[in-house]
Amino acid sequence: MLQQNNPGTEDICESIPSPPEVIPNWAIREGTEWQRLSEFEILAKAEEVTGLSLELMFEPLPAGVWGIHIVRGKRGRIYINSALPLIWRRFAVFHETYHLLNHRKGCRFWTHTFESMESFENRADTFAWAALWPEWSEGDYSDWA
Repeated sequence: MLQQNNPGTEDICESIPSPPEVIPNWAIREGTEWQRLSEFEILAKAEEVTGLSLELMFEPLPAGVWGIHIVRGKRGRIYINSALPLIWRRFAVFHETYHLLNHRKGCRFWTHTFESMESFENRADTFAWAALWPEWSEGDYSDWA
């Protein structure tokens, strides 16, 4: 789940993550194949990798929550906070997609491992930056309404 610390959606832009100084090689390798895909293509690719039937929903979420994903059986759904600006909705889609691809055992896995939740969230953010980087660095988002 991608969650930022600021409580209100009115100041959501103040909780925007800063771009990394360097994107690690693992993230470049994994994120490059996701760059510039449409939402449909992202879901289709994630379905192919996970074997899940996925849906993407944009809904008002609690303040500070950017996105969550839920998996039940062979179906999954990604919820993205509709209050986010479009570029950050896209960031959240990539973040949640990373969790679907790499953390398939969900909460039970996190409670039975020595690795912190923070490292899972940091890796998901890093993947999201790698996937979003061309759009971010070239300013493609600047005219998104």
